Amino acid sequence: SPPGLLLLTSFFLHVKEDRASPTRLVCDNRLIQKYIMEAKDMEMRVGQCQALPVLSCPAVLPLVDFTFQQWKSKLNETKRREILCDLALLVGAVVGAQGQVHEECGARQLSQLYRHANSFFLLLQTFSWEAGHWEPSCSPHSMEQTHVTSIFLTYRQLVQGKLRFFFKDLAKVLCK
Repeated sequence: SPPGLLLLTSFFLHVKEDRASPTRLVCDNRLIQKYIMEAKDMEMRVGQCQALPVLSCPAVLPLVDFTFQQWKSKLNETKRREILCDLALLVGAVVGAQGQVHEECGARQLSQLYRHANSFFLLLQTFSWEAGHWEPSCSPHSMEQTHVTSIFLTYRQLVQGKLRFFFKDLAKVLCK
């Protein structure tokens, strides 16, 4: 089964009945570690693809770096919205690159990346702690890149950084 489907299935099989909280994903640290390893693996495999084109229409990627002190001071809902903005931009970059990469290896890796990133995007939209839902009008800090490998690097950094720390923060609340 596709990894994105596995992520969503894992989420829906482990939600609490009283509210949507991704308890297993958040409380079982092995799952986020699995997704980090998959992100590293995808990045490595796309680096091995031959003849990846330079993107004629640059990919607009979120700047996903952050300072830990700044991250700790944010509310979980703020963190969730920030990650959703990053994922929305990243998914858009993948879709744009898919239209430009026709070589089989690169196209296959982009398709897998799309499934993973979009699954996290859909997952994070399913729960909220404050009134209101995520609005697609966010504008994260971004950069333009012409190399396909930059998209995979950004995804790995997002999963390894913001997503991992976000799930760690949620675990403190949900996994008592």
